[in-house]
Amino acid sequence: MADLELNHISKAFNGNYALSDVTLSCNRGEVHALLGENGAGKSTLLKVLAGAYHPDEGEIKVFGKTAVIKNPTDAMRYGIGCVYQELSFIPDLSVAENIFIGRIPKTKFGNFDYKKLRRMTLELFEKYDVDEIDPDAKAGMISLSQKQIMEILKILSKDPEIVILDEATSALAENRVQWLLRLARKLADAGKIVIFISHRMAEIKDGCDRITILRNGTYAGTLPVDENLDMDEVISMMLGRKMSSYFPEIEDCTREEVALELKNVTYGRALRGVNLKLHKGEVLGIGGLAGQGQAELLKALYGVYPTEGEILLNGKPIRIKSPKDAIQKGIGLVPEERGIQGLFLNLGIDFNISIPSIEKLTSGLLVSRRKEAELVEKYMNVLAVKAAGPQALARELSGGNQQKIVMAKILSCEPELLLMHDITRGVDVGTKKEMFGLVRTLAKEGKPVLFFSTDVEELVNVCDRVIVMRDGKVAASLKLKTLTKENIIGASIGADGKGGDTEDEKA
Repeated sequence: MADLELNHISKAFNGNYALSDVTLSCNRGEVHALLGENGAGKSTLLKVLAGAYHPDEGEIKVFGKTAVIKNPTDAMRYGIGCVYQELSFIPDLSVAENIFIGRIPKTKFGNFDYKKLRRMTLELFEKYDVDEIDPDAKAGMISLSQKQIMEILKILSKDPEIVILDEATSALAENRVQWLLRLARKLADAGKIVIFISHRMAEIKDGCDRITILRNGTYAGTLPVDENLDMDEVISMMLGRKMSSYFPEIEDCTREEVALELKNVTYGRALRGVNLKLHKGEVLGIGGLAGQGQAELLKALYGVYPTEGEILLNGKPIRIKSPKDAIQKGIGLVPEERGIQGLFLNLGIDFNISIPSIEKLTSGLLVSRRKEAELVEKYMNVLAVKAAGPQALARELSGGNQQKIVMAKILSCEPELLLMHDITRGVDVGTKKEMFGLVRTLAKEGKPVLFFSTDVEELVNVCDRVIVMRDGKVAASLKLKTLTKENIIGASIGADGKGGDTEDEKA
């Protein structure tokens, strides 16, 4: 008998089975990976365990006892804590208040004891080796990686015996990914159970003991993680088919025409004189450690931040005053946080895809429903969106299909310049392959793509050239033989001999 058992779990929504007769078992001291495509049922299974959903059939046993879990409070009574893929925090409360929400200490007079709250938060930070977050900062103002750390600490502060990490690494900076893998192992070594979802195969191989695979809502098998593990076999079990090479063949489609040029672009302390050239048909990657100006660069080019210096689009100087102005100038951005910045989650696919193109679909005061339907159908087909129909709500889609809707929305505007911010965050290997292929197809069509990724492997295998940012500047430009994972990391930390040509020298 295992310490945790989910036996013959089934769950249907509107008559459609998200889970059908699924079994999962884990033991103390184990980091257990749960794998599958987006929509395979991973998150549904974990929500059943965490009390967000009640199963239609099956039973759950926790440490030998049958568990009746009707809500998250019940789950926590059984020692189950879940860090969900989609962040849930209150932006106007402090980091400390978010971590201990519902458990904020009080003085003897019944008021919140903020001095004690701050001390509790700092003790938690010290315990888990977190030093880059201000406990008094508003949660809405910290970086995405810091928000994810805050969500992890919120669960760990309750000291659960079973820790569920649902795509928790997808929003973390590279150094914090390694931190979380070490933390998962430390928790397991302390006798806890850690259930780990990730679409990054290297994390599974480096950090987990066993893998359970789901496919189309059913159990596909369990494998040990050892030196004999064949990741191609794992991917085949996930997809139900063999998948030819994961990354696309790179055909150099770079043209002579410069689509985008930045000259000494500056924004506060984040961008300190950025110089670069992006050619038509080129996929230009952006690498570097977290917080070196990469996100600010994309947002500045999308009109979110005002900049000094010169920005030239197709050889003409431009000023980008707002995101609406950026769209009108032919610039499209796939943002960092799809659920917050990219989608109206409670509205349909059709609305989400068509909203930025509404002026093209309007005659007088009326939107042409025929044109809208044609546009939505076209881009749902281009991105191979899996959904019940164009009216399906965005929040009902898997993470991968939500990301496809964001990309469809941007492509429907037919931009001249594409800005992509970590587009494969939290999506499965099959969807990643589709997205990589789409990026290369856009390059083949002559589109210039600025491709920021926190995954160094993606930068090496998808891009024609990679610039590495450090301290708000372009520290290196890497291409051909110099475009390696080692050189990107070396340039990120300023290692001697790892920089390649700087953009000023190359351009």
